[in-house]
Amino acid sequence: MALHFLVESSSDATVGDLVALTGAEAKHAAVVRRLRVGEQVTVGDGRGVWLTGEAEQVSPSLVEVRVSARRVSEAPSPKLVLVQALAKGDRDELAVQAACELGVDEIVPWQAGRSVSRWEGPKAVKGRERWATIVREAAKQAHRAWVPEVVPPETTRDLARRAATQRVVLLDPTAPTPLSALEPDGRDLVLVVGPEGGISGDEIATLEAAGAERALLGDTVLRTSTAGPAAIAVLSVALGRW
Repeated sequence: MALHFLVESSSDATVGDLVALTGAEAKHAAVVRRLRVGEQVTVGDGRGVWLTGEAEQVSPSLVEVRVSARRVSEAPSPKLVLVQALAKGDRDELAVQAACELGVDEIVPWQAGRSVSRWEGPKAVKGRERWATIVREAAKQAHRAWVPEVVPPETTRDLARRAATQRVVLLDPTAPTPLSALEPDGRDLVLVVGPEGGISGDEIATLEAAGAERALLGDTVLRTSTAGPAAIAVLSVALGRW
């Protein structure tokens, strides 16, 4: 499989054009991935454009690729959205990385009531940037045409408002209905994953009152780092993606 890279300027490129990789992306291609002249690669813009080409120049500061084929992939619809509660250590980051590799389309950091980690002030900006970097690298590794967006942190009230237009599903080990029984209805699917201590009763009540539904993910209680990715796998089958 050809190596895949992301650039911001590939949207208008067509067959025969040269596409340039610069900065960190060029250094990664030349030094880390050891790309060589003549090697076939793919290049995308993270927004559906997918180019195939051959490396004509390779250096740590500049890589040039001659485009031989171009295609555009439509954005997935309905979307799979992961609302990931902030968690201690790197558990939330592990969830974000795996969710991107498995096909999530949008990631929402959630400051849940029981979240040990707190994103406040500059830390919220830094945290979101960190998640966006993780998502970008995971999307490259998975050869995804669309890079999921990491939106600003949301509160429980924000999630309740989403329920007006999107199908919000709370992963709850006490729910009576299994996630595998969920039948997509055309709306975007928003999976809400709680922190280590779970989603509080007040949060469940607020979200259910707004129209959210609870779903059970198996007979065991999964960590916050694995629940979201596991649910995305289940729903990818239901949506016919897999």
